[in-house]
Amino acid sequence: MLTLYEPKYEDLWFRQMMLADEDTMSFNHAWGGTIPWPKNEWRGWYDYWIVCNDNKRYYRYLKNKDGQFVGEIAYHYDAEMQHEIANVLIYSKYRKNGYGSEALAQLCSVAKNNGISVLYDDIAIDNSAAITLFLKHGFVEEYRTEEIIMLKKEL
Repeated sequence: MLTLYEPKYEDLWFRQMMLADEDTMSFNHAWGGTIPWPKNEWRGWYDYWIVCNDNKRYYRYLKNKDGQFVGEIAYHYDAEMQHEIANVLIYSKYRKNGYGSEALAQLCSVAKNNGISVLYDDIAIDNSAAITLFLKHGFVEEYRTEEIIMLKKEL
């Protein structure tokens, strides 16, 4: 249903659009909601995540069978937490089509194939849709605070 696509620099308009979309970023309300991402920040981000990822970062767009961008998946090593942190983001107009479930499964598969043994995600405590999705895919609760629930999966 979904294919992974390494975005070209000129494709970053899609990420900018998702980050600016209130519905897509509603899960991020506790940390300010939408995220401004002006074009003058694209090159540094692209070089860091795509060109020079040092095998510590992975980032791909998701394309549906019609070739439309529907979201993104990523993981990165967080030095402060000392864990690989997952990211799945589906553009709001494509939610409730099973894309999140498939995206998370693909992300776990890619991470495992890239030598990652455990994947984590820190999800806002009130984001029940994301928490449910991750739990359905074999993640378990590591701990929680008043703000987040830390989930992990051994791959």
